[in-house]
Amino acid sequence: MINITSIHLTGGTQHQHIASMKWRNPETGATGESTRQEMVEWIRDKNGVANVHGSDGSVSRVGVVDAHPPYVRTHADGDWNDNLLALPTY
Repeated sequence: MINITSIHLTGGTQHQHIASMKWRNPETGATGESTRQEMVEWIRDKNGVANVHGSDGSVSRVGVVDAHPPYVRTHADGDWNDNLLALPTY
């Protein structure tokens, strides 16, 4: 499991414009950066679990939206939400 900590947008301001994201593994302390495609493949093909922690203490799971090309977006309580877009950018 990892926590997404920040995002990098290119070409716009919506979820499909997230080009890469930085993350941290809370169990090991390891940090890294993944492209959108790498994160899509890790979640969809390798059953990876990524979360976003909100400033209010909420936790949203990151899921894959099957578009062309696929992209990532947070999902909580049965609804897609904008928690990824609320993260700091780099």
